Amino acid sequence: MSLPLLATLDRRRLIAQVSDRAGLDAHFSGGSQAVYAGFDPTAPSLQVGNLVPLLMLRRFQLAGHRPVAVLGGATGAIGDPSDRTEERSLNDAATIESWLEGIGRQVARFIDTQGERGGLILNNLDWTRDVDVIAFLRDVGKHFSVNAMIGRDFVRSRLDREGAGISYTEFSYVLLQAHDFLHLARRHDCRVQIGGADQWGNLVSGIDLVRRVLRKPAYALSMPLMAKSDGTKFGKSASGSVWLDPSRTSPYAFYQFWVNAADSEVVNYLRVFTLLGADEIDAAATAVEERAQQRDAQRLLAREVTRLVHGDDALASAQRITEALFNGDVRALDHDDLMQLEQDGMDATRLVPGTGLLAALTAAGLAKSNAAARRLVEANGVRLNGEAVTDSGLTLDTSRALFGRYHVVRRGRKNWHLIVLET
Repeated sequence: MSLPLLATLDRRRLIAQVSDRAGLDAHFSGGSQAVYAGFDPTAPSLQVGNLVPLLMLRRFQLAGHRPVAVLGGATGAIGDPSDRTEERSLNDAATIESWLEGIGRQVARFIDTQGERGGLILNNLDWTRDVDVIAFLRDVGKHFSVNAMIGRDFVRSRLDREGAGISYTEFSYVLLQAHDFLHLARRHDCRVQIGGADQWGNLVSGIDLVRRVLRKPAYALSMPLMAKSDGTKFGKSASGSVWLDPSRTSPYAFYQFWVNAADSEVVNYLRVFTLLGADEIDAAATAVEERAQQRDAQRLLAREVTRLVHGDDALASAQRITEALFNGDVRALDHDDLMQLEQDGMDATRLVPGTGLLAALTAAGLAKSNAAARRLVEANGVRLNGEAVTDSGLTLDTSRALFGRYHVVRRGRKNWHLIVLET
């Protein structure tokens, strides 16, 4: 016998708070229900942290409910102040529109929009741009207490900080988000909103507005914020944020981010960031306990998340690059693989064709001087495109380069560098 939906989500540790647990259980047991989450365009791409609400929407759809993703064409023009210590920079309409296009494509990978009860991907600017300001203040604003809004922790922290404060623009964000919930409840009978734990105040405000205006019950469910066990921010790698857009984080770098998950974190990541069943996750947990050094759970995690976000071809490329670097067989890489390494998968140096090997090793930081580079070559410490190099007078030209452009240099066992010939 399968568990109720909320109990299943609890087992995966995906619920932080629920506004009315018994009411929401009954709501979901009454048939297919709409569930919504919002995604503001704060950057040209979503990040790995956004996978939590995206996959939650997918889980609800797989359970027979209707996911609604709301892209923040309106709210993104304001900026959510929750957990912010300073005012957001405002972006112009053209920038927001451009970012929404890319984010919409990323969201679409997780929501099946086909069929009568297919999911919806909406832009809240569509129902906000023509709202009359007087009507908005009368119909929405009158339901909000300024005293309660000022009492929220993030607002008070901003007000108490000397020289900080909060603008009326950001202060009004909660009204816009609540207005979205009211519109969706009216238009699509959507009465469930999900979001991160830091969004709880906004979620509850939306519930209150729907109840007061429509006289109908509404529900909120928040998800735990992801944090790494070492205290560093989740979703960051050595090179910066980990994006869903492959032009900003290559599939190989994306795959490596998950492969490098700590043993203490990987099982929880499997619960949160994959659609694997409980038995497969339990088996992975056993593998971590009994043979952690083999990192089977990390490879499972990387495989599943990379496939979800980038597809089978990108996963195959990421695995091929990983295997080639482990075995030293870089000639097995295709042109796209090398382009990913150039993008963010390996330290790279651009040189003109005909540059000497010793000068290249020095420019790449693999040797401190040409003399040190010569000694390194003579000691058989350098491999070029997978082959040992013994000729210190070698030049790096296009004829020897992979695809006429790339030289993959390996010093010792683990020090890799990509030489890119500028043509």
